[in-house]
Amino acid sequence: MAPFLATNVDGTPAYVRSVFRRPGALPAVFAIAFVWLATTGMASGAAPAAPTWSLLPQPTDMRLAPSGMVNIADGALVAVRGAYLQQVQPIADRFIQLVTNTRGLQFHAASSATSAHSAITFDVDPHASVVGDTGYRIVVGTEGIRVIARSPAGAFYGSVTLWQLLTPPGWTRGTPAEIAEGVIDDHPRFAWRALLLDSGRHFQSVTDIEKLIDWMSLDKLNVLLWHLTEDQGWRLEIPKYPELTKTGACRKAVGLDMELTGAQRRESREAPAARRAETGAPDKPYCGFYTEAQVREIVRYAAARFVTVVPEIDLPGHSQAAVAAYPWLGVTGERPTVWTNWGISPWLLKPDEKTLQFVDDVLDEVMQLFPSRYISIGGDEADKKQWNASPELRARMRRLGLANMDQLQGWFMSRVADHLVEHGRTPVGWDDELVAGEKLPASQVVMTWHGNDVALRAAAQGHDVVLSPTESLYLDYYQSDLPDEWPGQPPMTSLRQSYATAVIPSGATADAARHIIGVQGNLWTEFVPTFARAQHALYPRVTALSELGWSGASAHDWNSFLQRLPAELARYRALGIGYADSAFAPAFEVTGSRQGILKVALSNQANFGELRYTTDGSVPTVKSAQYVRPLEFSARGKVTLRAATFEPGGFELAAPRTQVLDPTTLLTRDGSDLASCSNEPGSRLGGKQPAQGARPVYKVNIGDMCWLWRRAPLEGVERVTLTVERVAWRFGDEAKGAVVRPKASAAGEFEIHADSCVGPLFARLPLAPAVPGDGQNHLNATVSMSKLNDARDLCIFATGDPRDGQWVLARVAFSN
Repeated sequence: MAPFLATNVDGTPAYVRSVFRRPGALPAVFAIAFVWLATTGMASGAAPAAPTWSLLPQPTDMRLAPSGMVNIADGALVAVRGAYLQQVQPIADRFIQLVTNTRGLQFHAASSATSAHSAITFDVDPHASVVGDTGYRIVVGTEGIRVIARSPAGAFYGSVTLWQLLTPPGWTRGTPAEIAEGVIDDHPRFAWRALLLDSGRHFQSVTDIEKLIDWMSLDKLNVLLWHLTEDQGWRLEIPKYPELTKTGACRKAVGLDMELTGAQRRESREAPAARRAETGAPDKPYCGFYTEAQVREIVRYAAARFVTVVPEIDLPGHSQAAVAAYPWLGVTGERPTVWTNWGISPWLLKPDEKTLQFVDDVLDEVMQLFPSRYISIGGDEADKKQWNASPELRARMRRLGLANMDQLQGWFMSRVADHLVEHGRTPVGWDDELVAGEKLPASQVVMTWHGNDVALRAAAQGHDVVLSPTESLYLDYYQSDLPDEWPGQPPMTSLRQSYATAVIPSGATADAARHIIGVQGNLWTEFVPTFARAQHALYPRVTALSELGWSGASAHDWNSFLQRLPAELARYRALGIGYADSAFAPAFEVTGSRQGILKVALSNQANFGELRYTTDGSVPTVKSAQYVRPLEFSARGKVTLRAATFEPGGFELAAPRTQVLDPTTLLTRDGSDLASCSNEPGSRLGGKQPAQGARPVYKVNIGDMCWLWRRAPLEGVERVTLTVERVAWRFGDEAKGAVVRPKASAAGEFEIHADSCVGPLFARLPLAPAVPGDGQNHLNATVSMSKLNDARDLCIFATGDPRDGQWVLARVAFSN
């Protein structure tokens, strides 16, 4: 593999080579560095009961000393010496600021006169005995802490690990840090450790992108694959083609797009150059793009943190916004709207010389803005309906001696790739054409999302490969089946599933393994309209991605990862990252008996931590009762059971969840607890923000408004209440498979059937009262089957066409 091109602070290249191809024994330990006297005296030589480090990702090699702790207190000096002083000093300065912002300790940069008394020294020597230009060594001893590296990049990664050493489990802000003595030797496993950010579907501010770059760099990720063009919006300013942003950067506001207003509009007025998304009403479109100046700022900001921004200009598909701007780019000559649906659009670029000139012009501008060696040209999800229907393209295909439209796409993409290669760049793209049985441009790095077999096929053809499996590293997928899980696409992808990703596919030969250059998590943003949702979707699964990309295969251990995770979550809190606690959140399983007893079993997804609870509605603390066995309560009374999860040291892993236990508990179900009638995993859709309280989230199989309640306890029930809402239809892919059920009235209705969806009618609830409503509505009805004395399966569905508005089900409640 050729060197991976990043950019240093001063704009010079920083070469990051694949450690996988450079095996070798770890070098001997360097001599311990300088003496430092803390303000409270010499660090004590007394050993703690169990000296340890809690680091994530796990370093390559750690050797704790048998005893000894180093005390780093307020006022400590941080020195820089050796080579690349102009590049390393800003790294040390940011490290000092990071420690101040999180640990609350005020460190100071040492001057030449005070460097001999430094607590921490960054020592960069191009000939240092560390592995690779991004490797480093940390020596912690009675004479202080020394970070040794060959290059500024290695010094940066060493600074991240040192920050983690200063924020161990249970750290207290403002107090001196005690670090166990020893030596860490570390280097990355893979050169490509990436996160994809989709700014096409939903737009993020420059400030938010820079925050994300800060955070991902602290997890030792080094590539931001920036998805800038989509059917739903063209986000990159190209001066030669102004309509791309004048027309292509705006779409009609549909669904939650209409609510993205308020603070966003105010920020746009305060900083108009930011080109923030500005929307909020049916007559105000959803708009946003990045100026050339903003792009250069983001690239510069990322380079200073050793993150390379790799732009993605998706071709020939995902191009409806470009065709909306310049209809001659399309096949039909017609001008579509910028797409408001999610899915795969048929509006592809026309594969001819005029379009290729347009693409070359765009890529020339992209290459001016992005110094990255790599440029992504997409190549995924190209629906060729319009191509196949075009006599002109069929004739072109025959003239080129091609057998089908997949080969025509291959011809087009090869021409695009050749232009990049001629300019010294390496094309990157998706694996879709390999799935179709065709070849990709020989120069292309392949991002594989279709599974291990396709990854192995790409490697066998000589491509370098980035693993990005849909089932574990698509971070827009929701993280749990809990009722309060945030919106996201199916299937559920837990933290453990992400961590279990096989980066080297099973069955890979040694040669194929050498072609695996890294791993990438993807955040597509159809269901992620805000930066708060982005944080929830990404974290803490980014920690799994971090360890997959950085740590060696021998370090991969789920239980070890869980033990180290609480300290990382505490760091996230200090950084202000709004991570999801789904893996540790308490789940309640309530069952009943004929003796009038409700039995409650508590658990969490990761099966980690201590579950502690209260029964009076108060907030559980680390001193509350610990759950050890199922709890029992009388069904005749009312109990507010609250549970939270704590790490054994007292750190709260998951915020409290609540379950009310009373005579109605078994007669009520949240829509998220119901199965879909198709047995397919449902999507989680956000509803309208109410005037008070949290935004509701609904689990629904898009295109099939149908749910199953298995073994519903129906003895003595007489009435039913459904809480429902109607959400906007914007799901292009599911349109052809939508299930339309006949209406009994003009507005339609919810129907409940016993035993199956065609079983006896249990209740019918007309939708007419809810149609004019905004947000949640309550429907009530008397059940039509009386004197039931057992549990029955129930099928609950809405009639009508979901494409006219998808009904979702929040809650089902029966009463006597």
